[in-house]
Amino acid sequence: MSIVIISAVFALVLAFILGAALGFFNHLFAVPPDPATDRIRELLPGTNCGGCGFAGCDAFAAAVSAGSAGDAVCTAGGSATAAKIAAVTGISAGDALRYTVVLACQGSSAHAAAKGAYSGVRSCRGAKIATGGTKLCSWACMGFGDCVSVCKFGALSMGENGLPVVSYAKCTGCGMCVKECPQDVLRLIPSDRKGALALCSNKNPVKRLAAKACAVACTKCGICVRNCPQNCISLATHIPVVDYAKCDSCGVCAEKCPTKVFQILTTNHTNNTNKW
Repeated sequence: MSIVIISAVFALVLAFILGAALGFFNHLFAVPPDPATDRIRELLPGTNCGGCGFAGCDAFAAAVSAGSAGDAVCTAGGSATAAKIAAVTGISAGDALRYTVVLACQGSSAHAAAKGAYSGVRSCRGAKIATGGTKLCSWACMGFGDCVSVCKFGALSMGENGLPVVSYAKCTGCGMCVKECPQDVLRLIPSDRKGALALCSNKNPVKRLAAKACAVACTKCGICVRNCPQNCISLATHIPVVDYAKCDSCGVCAEKCPTKVFQILTTNHTNNTNKW
C-alpha cells in the first residue's frame, strides 16, 4: 500500500512541477494580442466560411493586420465590411467584387436517367466514390444535398425536382458549396455579370450519348457557335464557353438552343431561383 501512496504523491508533485513550468514558459514566450487584429476580427461575420481563402475569420484578420492578405476580401461581408476594415487599417480596400453561385446542370430526376436503384450512403461524395455517380450523365448533379449541408447562410435548399435551388438574396459567394460538390456543377460568377451562361456540365463529345444521358443536356450540335452574332461562344471543352468580353446578351443562343441549355444572366440575382 505504501508503494501505491508514494507513487500517487510522486505523480501529483510531478504534475504540479510540470504545470508550473508550462505556465511559466507560456507567460515567458506569450505573444501579446494585436489590437488591430482584434478590431478587424470583430468586424467579420464569424462564419469561418473560407471564402477569403484563409482557414477562417481569425486567420484572415491576422493576415489583414499583418499586411499579408493580398487581394483577399471577406466575400460574406462584401463591400460594407471591406470599408469598415479599411477604416481600421487605413488602407482603402476598394469595392469588394461580389460573387454568387449558379447551378450548371438542369438534369433533374425527370430529365436525367438514373443508372439504377442506389441504396448506398445518401451523400454526393459518397455516391461518387462508390459508384462514380448515380445517373447516366457522369457530370450530373446527384441531388443528395451535400452543398445544402455546408451552406452557412441558408442560401441553398433542395427543390422537388432533386436539384439544389439558390436563394440569391442570401448567397454571399463564399464558395463552400463549390468546394463540396464532387460533380463540379456549382460555379461562382460575379454577381453583376451579364451575358449567356450554359447550364450544363456534360462534357461527353458524342451527341447521341449526351442526349441519351439527359434530355436537357448540351448535345454539342454547335448551333449556338454558328449563330452567335458576336462569335463569342466556343465548344473547346465540349460544353459552351462564352467570352464575356464580347457577349452583349443578345439572347440568340438561348433562342436557338434545341435543349434550352442557355440562360441569359442579368444583374438581378434576388429572385430566389437558379433561373434568369
